[in-house]
Amino acid sequence: MEAKKTPKADINKKSTMFVMVGLIASLGIVLMAFEWKQYEEGELMDLGMANEDFEELTEIPPTEQPPPPPPKIQQPQIIEIPDEEEIEEEIEIDLDVEITEETEIEEIVFEEEPEEEEADQVFLVVEEQAMFPGGMGEWGKFLKKNLKYPRQAKRMGIEGAVFLSFIVDQQGAISDIQVARGIGGGCDEEAIRVLKSSPKWSPGKQRGRPVKSRMQIRIVFRLK
Repeated sequence: MEAKKTPKADINKKSTMFVMVGLIASLGIVLMAFEWKQYEEGELMDLGMANEDFEELTEIPPTEQPPPPPPKIQQPQIIEIPDEEEIEEEIEIDLDVEITEETEIEEIVFEEEPEEEEADQVFLVVEEQAMFPGGMGEWGKFLKKNLKYPRQAKRMGIEGAVFLSFIVDQQGAISDIQVARGIGGGCDEEAIRVLKSSPKWSPGKQRGRPVKSRMQIRIVFRLK
């Protein structure tokens, strides 16, 4: 059976185009609906020109205040005093003492002030420092002869210098021995023992007089 319509009049060929045109038209209508703005008409305000009835303002010039006057400097008054002034008043001196030829005048003897005894103070710095008998060379010999290395220090390998602080009185006796810096291991106690066993020292002197002074000495322990 032959078709009634000609191929040119077949609508199905252009259906895709009509669908696309319809979608574009519908999207355009939706966008216009969302973007459409509507304003309500109201009464307009009368913004007329303001009346120019203001009074002219006069400009007030700035006033300059003069600085206050400086205070007056009062100069001291100079009073003239004469070099020589006579004193008319008579001064009477009444000495109620009768002196005759036989009167003996005792001599006035001024007693000397007793010397202030120096307090038993300990001098940290003196003119002549206390010294081991014979000097520091003899002190070194004394240490070599009497110093014993502690066993504990030997086992632990301890060596170094022990600093002792002590007082030498006017007679050269040693007292108040303190460890200023030690190394432990029995070395501190051995250093104190040797210093206590030393003979009397030569005391320190201040102004030529023996005084009590504090000294500090170093004893070195060294493993061979």
